[in-house]
Amino acid sequence: MTPEPRPNAADHLDDDDYPAYTMGRAAELIGTTPAFLRSLGEARLITPLRSGGGHRRYSRYQLRIAARARELVDQGTPIDAACRIIILEDQLEDALRLNDELRRREGPSDRAAGS
Repeated sequence: MTPEPRPNAADHLDDDDYPAYTMGRAAELIGTTPAFLRSLGEARLITPLRSGGGHRRYSRYQLRIAARARELVDQGTPIDAACRIIILEDQLEDALRLNDELRRREGPSDRAAGS
């Protein structure tokens, strides 16, 4: 029986969803405080994974969301409104992507016939 390969940290270098950053490092990277990151968790905008010891771990994707929230808050938007804006932006992006995908599947001849 061949042993399963051990996961290598380098395997996750390109994974946007891998929880690689501690709270302190995440806050440092986006120029905010750990309290700000906790508030985003309380608002349910991002949900960091927990390490075995219970420490919050953030992915690059979550850091991009947190950075967008910080940008909106820095412009004077209340944090709850900033979170809602980001959720709506994400939903719009998903809808546009789905719409494009459906149009590609439909093909040019189907569109001409449907017009």
